Amino acid sequence: MTQTRTRLERGRSALGPALALVHTGRAPTRAVLTAELGVTRATAGAVAAELEALGLIQVDPRPGGATGGQGRPSHRLAIAPGGPVVLAAQVHADGFRAALVGLGGRIVATAPGCMTVPADPARVLDAVVEAGAGLLRETGRRCVGAGLAVPSAVAEPEGTALNPLHLAWAAGAPVGALFSRSLAAAGIGFTGFTGNDVNLAALAEHRHGAGRGARHLLCVATGHRGVGGALVLDGRLHTGSSGLALEVGHLTVNPDGPSCHCGNRGCLDIEADPLTFLTVAGHVPGPEGSLLHQARTLLRDSYHEPAVRAAAHQLIDRLGLGLAGLVNILNPDRIILGGLHRDLLRADPERLRARVTERSLWGRSGVVPIMPCVLDHNSLVGAAELAWQPVLDDPLEALTGAEAAATTG
Repeated sequence: MTQTRTRLERGRSALGPALALVHTGRAPTRAVLTAELGVTRATAGAVAAELEALGLIQVDPRPGGATGGQGRPSHRLAIAPGGPVVLAAQVHADGFRAALVGLGGRIVATAPGCMTVPADPARVLDAVVEAGAGLLRETGRRCVGAGLAVPSAVAEPEGTALNPLHLAWAAGAPVGALFSRSLAAAGIGFTGFTGNDVNLAALAEHRHGAGRGARHLLCVATGHRGVGGALVLDGRLHTGSSGLALEVGHLTVNPDGPSCHCGNRGCLDIEADPLTFLTVAGHVPGPEGSLLHQARTLLRDSYHEPAVRAAAHQLIDRLGLGLAGLVNILNPDRIILGGLHRDLLRADPERLRARVTERSLWGRSGVVPIMPCVLDHNSLVGAAELAWQPVLDDPLEALTGAEAAATTG
């Protein structure tokens, strides 16, 4: 007993790193965990046992794919299937979605909410939290945090939405504080974390999707309206000095193009988003479904039509020009595309790659992989990553605090 306690005390600082390895799928067995942490097998075993006791992972003693020391079969590690969750939410131009997300980026339950997003952000955030609270009641799962994705640059650490161009919110809306207030009113006793939707999509893809293994990952994506970008450097989001980096939607890709909300002309934000695609294709947006859904459906079902194909080519060319400029500046080792851009890549991958290659120095000297995002609702999963981060940093402290908050609530 004393030996076990001593091993755990030695490995306690490794609890967070160990959980992060299992969370991102990089430690499928105890042998891999031992090697990645650089500790003894006994210490890794004590760490895994503590994470299992906390209800975060499960340890399966049946042999896994890797072996331990001296050829011994290694215990398999996995996320506890009935473990805690976080409440994650995304607000976009066509409404919102709330979800419960477990470790490993697994969406446990989700509830879409279609509504005209009002000028008062508190109203939609109350609806978001009400939907999330309903999911918690239905599932009976333990909640340990909350995160929110919004279509705006978000000032850190205040959680202020600085430029919600495609919503009726005032610039500088205090969405972080309002989200936390809604959580408290619903009896969910956590401070809510808030971030830009594309930043969070990039974080989710880096940990669980198409960005795994990239050191310098560039993500560019459409939302329901507009275009955003994000950069992950050595595993961390690059958000700049105050959270405003990578506003790639406001790169000029057509100097003679239409005026943008930002005051510039021909920005990527209005040259390569779902509404532009529908308009250029001669399709009048209907009342059913979001603009993003309508654009994806038109591209998928009618790409053979000349007007639709021509619209797709125009957006691909504009997007390629923007990506080439970003490649010249950032020199990423991988680019991932989300939203409608993912569908454009799949529709004509050679055209987009050719545009990037011919316009960029690094594209010509060495091919930069361009890949589609693979996670459904990746901004939601990224919002969950914000909420999970305190647990990944210090599982014991975070879960003790969550229990106290739940008791108080």
